[in-house]
Amino acid sequence: MERAMLGVSLRDQIRNMEILRRNRVTDIAQRVAKLKWQWAGHIVRRKDGRWGPKVLEWQPRTG
Repeated sequence: MERAMLGVSLRDQIRNMEILRRNRVTDIAQRVAKLKWQWAGHIVRRKDGRWGPKVLEWQPRTG
């Protein structure tokens, strides 16, 4: 899709990273991973007594 946006064919032999740089298109997998960690940090910092801090402070049983 990015090649079509730039009007570039495979015969032009332009690397994928160069095409992504020209389009300024972000990789969706990287974007989703970043947003996931941002959301997790947001949830953990809440102070309303929900599960976030409890999960961080959990101690495993010694059995």
